[in-house]
Amino acid sequence: MPTRILVVCLGNICRSPAAEAALRRLLPDHRIDSAGTSDWHVGEPPHPPMIRAAAMRGYDLTPLRARQIRAQDFVDFDLILAMDTKNLADIETLRPAGSATPVRLFTDYAPEAGASHVPDPYFTNDYNGVLDLIEAAAMGLAKKLPR
Repeated sequence: MPTRILVVCLGNICRSPAAEAALRRLLPDHRIDSAGTSDWHVGEPPHPPMIRAAAMRGYDLTPLRARQIRAQDFVDFDLILAMDTKNLADIETLRPAGSATPVRLFTDYAPEAGASHVPDPYFTNDYNGVLDLIEAAAMGLAKKLPR
């Protein structure tokens, strides 16, 4: 049975759409989506520098549009992955009573990378470094899931 995975960052315009694309490539039979904890960019496409950096690696982010995470996501997904501890805490505030849906840091799947979180390239401008980390975590997660 395919796993339903939601990747979450702050605005859903850089990290989580890139992670969505990387996971979709590695796990084509699984359901992958992304969201943000804020509502700042709802309905907007990913950030243009991330679109360009991702395109250089063969990921097309142009069809994606930002959305905000909601309580229903704890029902609709089997695993929710946060890009950093602040987003993880914000996700947990939405957890419905009785929900057992795991919420983990995306970097938990790339321990060899030595990163505790995926930095926000909107502020660091290191889109390629972020993509390296996202791809490492995506590959780590893919190894743990049934194909």
